[in-house]
Amino acid sequence: MREFSLPALYEVPADGNLTDLVRRNAAQHPDVAVMARKVEGGWQDVTAREFLAEVRSAAKGLIAAGVGPGDRVALVSRTRYEWVRLDFAIWSAGAVTVPVYETSSPEQIQWILGDSGAVAVVVESEAHEKAVESVRDRLPELRHVWRIDAGALDELAEAGRDVPDATLDERGGTAGADDVATIVYTSGTTGRPKGCVLTHRNFFAECGNVVERLKPLFQTGRSSVLLFLPAAHVFGRMVEVASVLAPIRLGCVPDIKNLTDDLASFRPTLILGVPRVFEKVYNSARAKAQADGKGRIFDRAAQTAIAYSRAKSSPGGPSLGLRLKHKLFDVLVYSKLRAVLGGRCEFAISGGAPLGERLGHFYSGIGFTVLEGYGLTESCAATAFNPWDRQKIGTVGQPLPGSKVRIADDGEVLLHGEHVFTGYWGNEAATAEALSDGWFHTGDIGTLDEDGYLAITGRKKEILVTAGGKNVAPAVIEDRIRGHALVAECMVVGDGRPFVGALVTLDEEFLARWAAEHGKPAGSTAAQLREDPELLAEIQRAVDDGNAAVSKAESVRKFRVLPSQFTEEAGHITPSLKLKRNVVAKDFADEIEAIYRG
Repeated sequence: MREFSLPALYEVPADGNLTDLVRRNAAQHPDVAVMARKVEGGWQDVTAREFLAEVRSAAKGLIAAGVGPGDRVALVSRTRYEWVRLDFAIWSAGAVTVPVYETSSPEQIQWILGDSGAVAVVVESEAHEKAVESVRDRLPELRHVWRIDAGALDELAEAGRDVPDATLDERGGTAGADDVATIVYTSGTTGRPKGCVLTHRNFFAECGNVVERLKPLFQTGRSSVLLFLPAAHVFGRMVEVASVLAPIRLGCVPDIKNLTDDLASFRPTLILGVPRVFEKVYNSARAKAQADGKGRIFDRAAQTAIAYSRAKSSPGGPSLGLRLKHKLFDVLVYSKLRAVLGGRCEFAISGGAPLGERLGHFYSGIGFTVLEGYGLTESCAATAFNPWDRQKIGTVGQPLPGSKVRIADDGEVLLHGEHVFTGYWGNEAATAEALSDGWFHTGDIGTLDEDGYLAITGRKKEILVTAGGKNVAPAVIEDRIRGHALVAECMVVGDGRPFVGALVTLDEEFLARWAAEHGKPAGSTAAQLREDPELLAEIQRAVDDGNAAVSKAESVRKFRVLPSQFTEEAGHITPSLKLKRNVVAKDFADEIEAIYRG
């Protein structure tokens, strides 16, 4: 058993809540731009004084609507300025925010709103409103539905016009540091999302220590960050709160479809993203170079950047020849790549999935340092990250200051600290399984070196984490796909990959019947029919049914029909018919690669 800890750098307030930060900013930095609202043609800054006023007007509307202390209010929206404003307004009304991914299916929305007992929900679009309305008869506690693109914020402001300031001030102070700030639903192996309870103290400990340890990245009046992660994801939420705590200028965009243009117009000094974003920037730049006939130059520049980064940490540093090559490519290639990232950015923080040494060294080599970290919803996002001044590429860094990381005898990573969640909402059994003597059992396998740098080497649990950082519980969609008569077994794949895929085996008994009904040769086997267009269309219908139960990010985009069954004899399944995923993944590695090829 090995353990490592660092002293806290930030003193968590003995009492108070996150709304104190908004009031403090307005008092200490009234004219500093702490937010930026995306508008046609550019960005509109929002000062600390203006942000406080907008938060208060929305909070008064919630109070006027009857939202009380401790009530749960759900948010179903893409990442946008209104999300942040509403989050702090909900807290200012003394309530609890329940974020919901905007890609969630009606079934998922119904479960999260029902399980949390949400009394109100703010949705972004008509599609979200229809999804809520389709399950509203199963949500007896839900009293209000507001829609952002139908004027929800104006409606709340008008409704709260007569609420006295004193009433709002009193309500904003009702929550203490140990009261619930949010319930973030995270996938579990059972398939039913569990509500992870995070307190105001959790966020103070998390964000305060992140900001203090990475102080050069969080400079008031100079630093800015562009948030393009889902605000419903705990990593995105950490970015939001840390930006307000610092404070630094925060801009929001709903996705990465126009990321290059958004970076160019916003010009952040700091980016927080998932590996898929950094892969996308690299791949796009390489593809453009190849299209312009400069592919060989780009590849040589990339190799030089990686070699230069590796050499920086070796005795003697980069050789003279390597330094000269690096200087040449800085003019030809690296400076242009930095311009793509906005031109002002020097650092990024990557989390949600492993970044990989190649990309880490590439970005470091072009003068843009990606600090990799590690965390979970239960740890309020980052529980370890690389310090800006002592990076070890290939690790996820040292523990959050004020916390402890322990490697159990079986290699499991255990966490302890004020940032660790208090339990799962209404689920004592799951809480008892995850928390023992104040230590959270992550289900991940890792190692700690002599300097306390953590490396994640595997996963005990079956949850997949895509390259985009999305947690995917295989059981839900696998069970639905297996419900089709033609399907014998299904295994979802996608850990560290850009999207979710699936391996499917065919039920031999039903296959014979299906083949006869569709005029296929008698005795046709799975190996013979696995590429048959009619059969693939039938399996696609099974996959579509499975996808209906999950969000878009969790849905299966491509699948492969296998020529043979998963068998106990081959070691693919246990006597109780449970999949041995690692064995299947090894034996069918080529089939998995075929899903992602091209």
